[in-house]
Amino acid sequence: MFNHASAWLLLIGASAWSVGLTAATSQSFQVSATVTAGCLVVGGVSDYGSLAFGSHSALSTSTVSAALTGGVQLQCTPGVTLNMTVDGGQYNSSGRHMQLNSGSERVAYQLYSDAAYSQSLGISQSVAVVYSDANHISLPIYGRVQLSGSQPGGTYSDVLQVQLSW
Repeated sequence: MFNHASAWLLLIGASAWSVGLTAATSQSFQVSATVTAGCLVVGGVSDYGSLAFGSHSALSTSTVSAALTGGVQLQCTPGVTLNMTVDGGQYNSSGRHMQLNSGSERVAYQLYSDAAYSQSLGISQSVAVVYSDANHISLPIYGRVQLSGSQPGGTYSDVLQVQLSW
């Protein structure tokens, strides 16, 4: 004997079961990221190196040259234009000077942005930092001092501030 109520339940059950097997939906979504160009100071920002002219006789009249050594290494996104400026130091009066640590005598010095000492690095002048390897960038700072032969003996020093921008 066939009951209409049983048939109806059978149809509903079969219908629900077939929808579960054949129903599917697909949708797309976008994935994106923005990579901003920039630079990273490797090894911290507290030590940008030293420019050491060495030890010389107080009677020397030679020209002494030095390059920035040690300190910071930079990494930049390839193609980033990196610039630096160097201030006039603690004893800036008509140019950069080192001062005798135990007195007030001073010795003038000049900075350059190239190893040939042909491109003067002016006080707070923005200079492009040229690099060939974006993972190993050093600051191009070179110094030169003309010893007068009449300075008192002792240690002369100065502190400079470097600002980097990109």
